[in-house]
Amino acid sequence: CKCRWRSPLRFIVGSSSSSKLRPTLSRELRRSGINNGSGGCSCSRSVTTMIGNEFIRCQDESTRKILQEQIVNALCSGERPGASALLSKLIHGNNPLSADDFHSILKYCARSPDPVFVMETYSVMCKREINLDSRSLLFIVQALCNGGHLDKASEFIQALGENDSISPLLPVYNYFLGACVKTRNGNYASRCLELMDQRRVGKNEITYAALLKLAVLQRNLPSVNEILKHYVDHYSLSILSLRKFIWSFTRLGDLKSAYELLQHMVALASRGELFVKFKSGKLHSTRLDIPIPSSTQTRSEKVALGGVNDHTASLMVDAHGKNNVPATRILRWSFNDVIHACGQSKNSELAEQLMLQMQNLGLVPSSHTYDGFIRAVAFPGAYEYGMTLLKVMQEQNLKPYNSTLATVSAYCSKAFQVDLAEHLLDQLNLRPDMRTYELLFSLFGNVNAPYEEGNMLSQVDCCKRINAIEMDMVRNGLQHSPISTRNVLRALGAEGMVNEMIRHLQRAENMYLETATYNIVLQSLLEANETNMVIKIFKRMKACGYPADAATYNIMIDCCSIIHSYKSACALVSMMIRDGFSPKAVTFTALMKILLNDDNFEEALNLLDQAASEGIQLDVLSYNTVLRKAFEKGMIDVVEYIVEQMRREKVSPDPSTCHFVFNCYVEKGYHTTAIEALNVLSLRMLGGEVKESLQEKKAELEESFVMSEDPEAETKIIELFRDSREHLAAALLNLRWCSMLGVRVIWSEEQSPWAKGLSNKYV
Repeated sequence: CKCRWRSPLRFIVGSSSSSKLRPTLSRELRRSGINNGSGGCSCSRSVTTMIGNEFIRCQDESTRKILQEQIVNALCSGERPGASALLSKLIHGNNPLSADDFHSILKYCARSPDPVFVMETYSVMCKREINLDSRSLLFIVQALCNGGHLDKASEFIQALGENDSISPLLPVYNYFLGACVKTRNGNYASRCLELMDQRRVGKNEITYAALLKLAVLQRNLPSVNEILKHYVDHYSLSILSLRKFIWSFTRLGDLKSAYELLQHMVALASRGELFVKFKSGKLHSTRLDIPIPSSTQTRSEKVALGGVNDHTASLMVDAHGKNNVPATRILRWSFNDVIHACGQSKNSELAEQLMLQMQNLGLVPSSHTYDGFIRAVAFPGAYEYGMTLLKVMQEQNLKPYNSTLATVSAYCSKAFQVDLAEHLLDQLNLRPDMRTYELLFSLFGNVNAPYEEGNMLSQVDCCKRINAIEMDMVRNGLQHSPISTRNVLRALGAEGMVNEMIRHLQRAENMYLETATYNIVLQSLLEANETNMVIKIFKRMKACGYPADAATYNIMIDCCSIIHSYKSACALVSMMIRDGFSPKAVTFTALMKILLNDDNFEEALNLLDQAASEGIQLDVLSYNTVLRKAFEKGMIDVVEYIVEQMRREKVSPDPSTCHFVFNCYVEKGYHTTAIEALNVLSLRMLGGEVKESLQEKKAELEESFVMSEDPEAETKIIELFRDSREHLAAALLNLRWCSMLGVRVIWSEEQSPWAKGLSNKYV
């Protein structure tokens, strides 16, 4: 006969994962008792044998599944020896095994996680020469990463990639990168990316998302720009990917890039290009994750607010927002991100523009939106606006966040509206968290108003406040955080309570500290002229393994100016450069201060020129350092040289600049020149404060302040100090006094022979 049983047998052999088990037909026949020398062929006997083999195979598979379940149950119960014994029983069976027979075990180890047992399982798989498949490899890497063994996971991926039999696939690398993000480990992430490039694995959207998170954690803005550049070379931007890039730019303070991408997102949504839906409670892209060359130059494409008109915008929400709730949520989240970034940078103008655009788009602001918006538009001088916005939220049935109330309370406190601040804090009837106490230490740790020094009464009051807040914090089961510790140390330092500050530092050293914490203590000690203690704390900081940063070195160099040690300052500058920190304006200022204390004007001016040649923009404090000493020594030539340098470097003077220059001329008897110089310097101060040209504002300023006969004119000027506009107030007072002396006030430097003379003198 033709033996029709061969076809089903071939089917059975071929279906049982032939690529993994690799059984040959002759071996299968021999195990069945069938061979070519059996003397003839019996169809009935062959069929019976076939059915029996199939039955045995099914029994073996069932046994292996039961053993896997027993191993997992043993691990769940903590019976590791029992699990190891069952694993040994599984691998010592007579039947061939494949990676499929270990998936349940490896999957459990990945989720537990159990990195020890996963490696034990991998070891026995190697002994039986069982090839890993992609799922097994992913489970092993997950177990190692979740168990905190990034080093072992990295070695495992590296070793497997060198084996021709199997190479890790992109999901494995992506998971490893995600673990690097969670642990903030940039070194292993870099190694992983190198491997991916060497092995030409490629990248997908998950890869780019992990790289973005890592760049944000590392505060690496150039890296985010580079990732965006590579992304648009392979993908067209969707609102979901734009959301991730906008989030990254806002976290790193690049408000301009975030705003541009937000407008691009609005344009995509208005065209109905959404490609997003909810799946298993999470947002997912509906388009295939296949690299697609971008058809637009996104970074150069700027979609202005007018690019999506009100009519189109409202239609977009009606047509796509209600039918595609995820898209509406993504839009609102991205607007919130940019508005919160406005709050960080105090960009009230852009925040208001974005709120208006949200309304035009039909996006209803949430409590989170208002939290960022209030941070942007309500500051100490405009705390009333913050209160107004809280009423608007109440009208919209939106409950403000605790952080929102705390923010407005802080602004009220800084504006000396203490009763209103306490009223807002009383509304925080929820159990206070660490953020609450951090704010309390920041707001109420200091007793004196700005510019006032601590005294015995204020120091006692400060201690009472801090102790009361700390006791309440302990009652709520909370301990100091690094932020609260810094706020306490800053408050004690501001009150001049050196010993109490040192005791708090010593207690805090038992927990994790940061370099920034030591910097607060060092600066406070320096302001108290406790130079010996500054040096002692600096040495202790270095001994404890805390690295000095640029601020630390600048504080120590400033300390050298007090102890008159230029040699020590130069040694610190060398250490600073060796640690990768470039000298800044404050560094040059401290060095000049040391030289000027030794009356070495020539070297100090050389440093001034060196800073300019190196492209370092010195600030008004740097120039005032030289002016102060030149005024004390009566060196008019140096004073005039510095004033002209400030003009050329476009550094606006401040009230101290005016004081040093005016009094230097007066003490030398040049009274007319002194008044003219005061007039010109005041104009330069106004130029930095008034947006319009002085010629346009001349009439208004003269009528309201400078030449006004209103007895309340000076009172009105002084009110500007309360709005934190010190330079504007000082400039107007100076000009008013010039007018009262009977001198004609000039409103252009071109009318000043003194200013022209300096310009021609130092060509």
